[in-house]
Amino acid sequence: MFSRKKFETKDRIIKGVTNNGEFKITVVKATDVIKTAQKRHELSFLNTLLLGRTMMGTMLMASNLKGEERIQVQIEGNGPLRRLVAEATSNGEIRGYSSDPELELDYSTETSWGEAFGPALLSITKTLYNEANPVSGMVELVNGNINDDIAYYLKQSEQVDSAISLDVGFDEEGNITHAGGILIQALPDATDENRVIIEENLKNVPQVSRLLSDGHYIDSIMDMAGTSFGVKELDRYPVDFFCRCNKDRFVNALAMIQMDELEAMQDDGQELVCHYCNEKYLIPKEEIQSIVKNARIKMN
Repeated sequence: MFSRKKFETKDRIIKGVTNNGEFKITVVKATDVIKTAQKRHELSFLNTLLLGRTMMGTMLMASNLKGEERIQVQIEGNGPLRRLVAEATSNGEIRGYSSDPELELDYSTETSWGEAFGPALLSITKTLYNEANPVSGMVELVNGNINDDIAYYLKQSEQVDSAISLDVGFDEEGNITHAGGILIQALPDATDENRVIIEENLKNVPQVSRLLSDGHYIDSIMDMAGTSFGVKELDRYPVDFFCRCNKDRFVNALAMIQMDELEAMQDDGQELVCHYCNEKYLIPKEEIQSIVKNARIKMN
């Protein structure tokens, strides 16, 4: 059944600039996106929180891109959670995965999120229209809470002073209540005095999931973040968990592997799984045999 309220408050990004022209403020509501990721990958509490924050941070950074440009955020460490990956485009498509979606930490003792990753690196790669090759940067993970890590990356690698708040809320049963985030970035004319003020504004804004649960939407949350200066909206658009994988892409990928590997597969069907969305594709043996036949023809 159509619900006007649900449509008006669906997952979206809103972008704005303070009236003094010194700060960009971007807010995302991503409750359904993170719920979808949790369901598709059967994520533990730990993975829901950390991958959820990573996906939302990626979405917020992708809002600065154009068209089909995209950004990938990857965290790789030596701890039990070896890898988190999220990828987003500026048109609201987001996907991501964890190398160990069921992993949990021992919460009976004092635990930091960084223990999941151990010593780790955060790398960000952008695929841009005006660049022949992807543009990449890398920093050491600060503490593994994702908020500080992305802010540190933006300061160190892109020389942009940024404040970010990413939040996935849970009820007492461990179910997601709401998920959202705020990214504030200083523009070239920002004064040191106003940088301090905007940072204090963000510190005083309650957790985004709590604000969403209380009925606030991205408009009012953006206003709260820029309350000392006033904010002008620039753009808004929906965000969705979306992956462009399909069976044809997997079949084409099979055609590119070594002949001996293909021949070893041809007597059985193959189930291939997309890392990003966990979608499964069954390639029957007849199709694999056809790939082998065509590969042999090309070799002769």
